[in-house]
Amino acid sequence: MDMHYIRRGAGKPLLLLHGLGGSWRSWQTILDDLAVERDVVAVDLPGFGETPPLAGPVTIATLADAVTAFLKDHDLLGIDAVGSSMGARLVLELARRGGVLGAVVSLDPGGFWQGWEKPVFYHSVALSTKLVRALQPVMPAITGSAVGRTALFAQFSHHPWKLAPHVALDEMRTFASAPSFDELLKNLVEGEEQQGASKGSILGPLVIGWGRQDYVCLPNQSKLALEKFPDARLYWFENCGHFPQWDQPAEATRLILAATGGQRFRDADIAQRAPAYAVAQPKVPKAAVVAGVAALVAGSVWLWARRKRR
Repeated sequence: MDMHYIRRGAGKPLLLLHGLGGSWRSWQTILDDLAVERDVVAVDLPGFGETPPLAGPVTIATLADAVTAFLKDHDLLGIDAVGSSMGARLVLELARRGGVLGAVVSLDPGGFWQGWEKPVFYHSVALSTKLVRALQPVMPAITGSAVGRTALFAQFSHHPWKLAPHVALDEMRTFASAPSFDELLKNLVEGEEQQGASKGSILGPLVIGWGRQDYVCLPNQSKLALEKFPDARLYWFENCGHFPQWDQPAEATRLILAATGGQRFRDADIAQRAPAYAVAQPKVPKAAVVAGVAALVAGSVWLWARRKRR
């Protein structure tokens, strides 16, 4: 599979798989820090970034096949891997298959929604996508504002006003232009459920990281993830939304390097949290985040109810 990718650093190779609507740039907040110790390979998955779509259906299974083919072509089978969101589910699927990846870190994986969580996820993200596409002409101005970033990323980040404007703009550009976005979003909700792996079947280290304030993949979904992947170790990111590499970049880097480096580590050593009095106060009120998330949830519930009546 011919996929666009960037490669930086030296050392043992490390694969990075982005989430739905993202690209290799979704990792730019931690990529250079990882490259200090690792040979980082960050790809654009088929239908995202600069990689063309698959010829057939776009599902987790077909994306997993494409990644496997890419690794074979580049003599990278057995590579350590990190995935985010949809990419986090993808690395779990590849780990389950065996023989494809080495150590795995899965950050806030999708695919473990149940009941009402499915329509809320689908319609909130679909609603956000329509808004982002409509706002593309003025997106530089919106992402250049702390208030604008808060409105756009309230569902995805615990402190969206802190996101660097260029990171926010890059994500909104790829989010709006990905040709495989809509098909894959639908498949994530209506397609095949994520299969698990029996205890003892995954031989390499497997860590699932989850943000305590994740409003996309709710923290309670970690229970089902661990039931399906009992070999996994769960790590909690405090004061963190759906993307630890954005909200807690230094902590995410430490976790990735420790977990994929074969180190025995304590959660406290990875967290290294500053005392409460040393934490800077946010420039944007948390009420703005709550209001943004509430609006998305209300809109998604309304769309779901309307669809049910048809």
